[in-house]
Amino acid sequence: MQGTIDGFNYGAVTPVAAYAMACLGSALGLRCTIRSLRSDSSWKPGWLALGAAAIGSGIWTMHFVAMMGFHVAETPVTYDLRQTVLSLVVAIVVVGVGVFVVGYRGATRTALLAAGLTTGLGVAAMHYIGMASMRMNGRLEYSPVAVTLSVLIAVAAATAALWAAVSVKGFLPSLGAALVMGVAVTGMHYTGMSGLTVRLHEAHGSQAPGGDAAISIVLPMMIGPLAFLLLAAVVVMFDPDLVLGEGEWTASPAPAAPAQNPAPDWPEGFGSAHPGAWDRPGGQGQQYPPQPGPPPVSY
Repeated sequence: MQGTIDGFNYGAVTPVAAYAMACLGSALGLRCTIRSLRSDSSWKPGWLALGAAAIGSGIWTMHFVAMMGFHVAETPVTYDLRQTVLSLVVAIVVVGVGVFVVGYRGATRTALLAAGLTTGLGVAAMHYIGMASMRMNGRLEYSPVAVTLSVLIAVAAATAALWAAVSVKGFLPSLGAALVMGVAVTGMHYTGMSGLTVRLHEAHGSQAPGGDAAISIVLPMMIGPLAFLLLAAVVVMFDPDLVLGEGEWTASPAPAAPAQNPAPDWPEGFGSAHPGAWDRPGGQGQQYPPQPGPPPVSY
């Protein structure tokens, strides 16, 4: 028997909130990665790690915010704590691999392809590990076409995000890239969900296997990633190099050094004709025009 699935149990609230989380994580991650390119070697790993954690936390939060609207009419849905935590760890670690590769190797074709493939597969793995953490009186079945499309979207989105992280300059362009990334990541999620069916276990009635309800496990777990995203937002907002827009890429010209005292504009031969002129009142390097001499005597 097939279960009746409703992925929008709260209407447009969950997809809009999920999209906002994806955009927030992507925006913070992109800005932190850009900031790492402007830092010396001692600060670079820290900015890259902060960016990876922001992107991973944003993607994970997007997934479980969207899953708050998931409902199966015939059976309650609960979640396994260990697999839920595992999905968060996978999201942060695998995104971190891609971010560090492009952070140190740049946007070369080889680096982007390797990092984008790794990160995209990691994002897809996070999604399906999170789905596997669900416990219900039934089993999940997926359409191979939907799964393949979701993985391809994840890889394409990850590659585009990593390219933008090291190539897009300026605050507004990177914000636009984050909005596009939010669409891609959220689209990957709902593409995978579109091919999902639930095959109910009739023998167990409507009792779900052991696990915790979404309200009791997912919502408390979101406090950590949301608090981290808030902290990352504060760091980004108060870092001047991240809020100056184009100024972060064009350094201000150094102020011109004050001119040294110019050499005096003495007439040619004045120094030899007037010994001690450099010691007269007014000091060396200041205009000190010669005094007219006595009138010539005629004989």
